[in-house]
Amino acid sequence: MIEIKVKSFEALTKNELYNLLQLRSEVFVVEQDCVYQDLDGKDEKALHVLGFKNNNIVGYTRIFKPGDYFELASIGRVVVAKNERTHKYGFDIMNASAEAIKTYFNETDIKISAQVYLKKFYNALGYKEIGAEYLEDDIPHIAMIKKS
Repeated sequence: MIEIKVKSFEALTKNELYNLLQLRSEVFVVEQDCVYQDLDGKDEKALHVLGFKNNNIVGYTRIFKPGDYFELASIGRVVVAKNERTHKYGFDIMNASAEAIKTYFNETDIKISAQVYLKKFYNALGYKEIGAEYLEDDIPHIAMIKKS
């Protein structure tokens, strides 16, 4: 099990910010071999859901209230460290993110932009595909919604 903390951008420590950006870069840029602008100006608007194991960030998402990213509340930048994926922390961090959306934004309907290869993972969490697949940073994605 991982320890979950939810923080605003301003509440992040310098080390937490550095470590979460390092994790995002490790996975989204290096592992997925995708050059893209991760620092998109949206981190300041988001709440950051951090998953800690032995004081290290091993899982992460950022969440948005309705209107700040999509028309619905949303979860993005879903990431688990490669060497920690066998523990199924992706389920823990996504469930904690949905709970944080309910707690902080009083919302239960959530939209995500999912990498297509992770459709089954998100289906298992209750998300359903909407619309056609599209390319985002040259990676196939699909919009998915979870309605309560």
